[in-house]
Amino acid sequence: MTGFAPTPAVVALGGGHGLSVSLSALRQLTHRLTAIVTVADDGGSSGRLRAEFPILPPGDLRMALAALCGDDQVGRAWAEVLQARFPGNGTLGGHAIGNLLIAGLWQQLDDPVAGLDMVASMLHVEGRVLPMAAVPLVIEADVIGADPSRPDEVSLVVGQEAVALARGDIAAVRLRPSDPPAVPEAVAAIAEADYLILGPGSWYSSVIPHVLVPQLVEAMQQTKAKRVLTMNLVPTEDETPSYTAARHIEVLAEHAPRLRWDVVLADPSFANDPHLACFAASLGAELVVTPVQMRDGSPRHDPFLLASAYAGIMGL
Repeated sequence: MTGFAPTPAVVALGGGHGLSVSLSALRQLTHRLTAIVTVADDGGSSGRLRAEFPILPPGDLRMALAALCGDDQVGRAWAEVLQARFPGNGTLGGHAIGNLLIAGLWQQLDDPVAGLDMVASMLHVEGRVLPMAAVPLVIEADVIGADPSRPDEVSLVVGQEAVALARGDIAAVRLRPSDPPAVPEAVAAIAEADYLILGPGSWYSSVIPHVLVPQLVEAMQQTKAKRVLTMNLVPTEDETPSYTAARHIEVLAEHAPRLRWDVVLADPSFANDPHLACFAASLGAELVVTPVQMRDGSPRHDPFLLASAYAGIMGL
């Protein structure tokens, strides 16, 4: 008598709304799911908390937890509470309730991973949410033409929010500190994974930072997991306004030239780039083109179509 094959262990890397939609898709396929989340956000509620306390920015971590909440009344209620914000312009105005909860637990426990695990238990999360580094990070970018009066001059732009809003072309991004300590649990999850999923998301502020943490990228290079790069649907208006799909792959390779991929997943709307297959092959990857966009035509991934695409890649 043959038993059922175990569900795959999957690690999803990213941040913000891109990671949330990927997690919403993957949770339909496996409960052995770990989210590794960028910790460079310096805007909004996260930025205010980060400026006031020596903590990781909690916002992207909160969004990942909410995406993995239990599919029951308690889990859904907690997810709504996490995402809700205080109104008004006062001291608490604009803060997400979940950000304050996470920050408070970190203060009590003095352990970011333990605090996130506690929130996950309240949400009935099946899976785990981990920060990609043990210290808060700063993104800095070399931007060509950030000053419109000097279109050929390279300027240094510091901070995730500033990079996202910068005019001009981003030539390269870096992290400060340049060699941040990775969270050991994140490195272990990558080593034990069957599949790694990177993207979609803001390319320079949510996707590429993961390959700039030396311990993480080394783990990604050494893992036996199948590595899947999920492309965006359109060029984003802020960081990559004129980028083709091939250009997205090119800049990722420029920042992590030794990292190979097994699959590049793209929607037909973005896969019409004639150079995409060649660039995917240069990474060692098979190009998989399948519809993953919302049926209403909006530039958002459909979690159900994305789940179907991931299931096909995983042979489920």
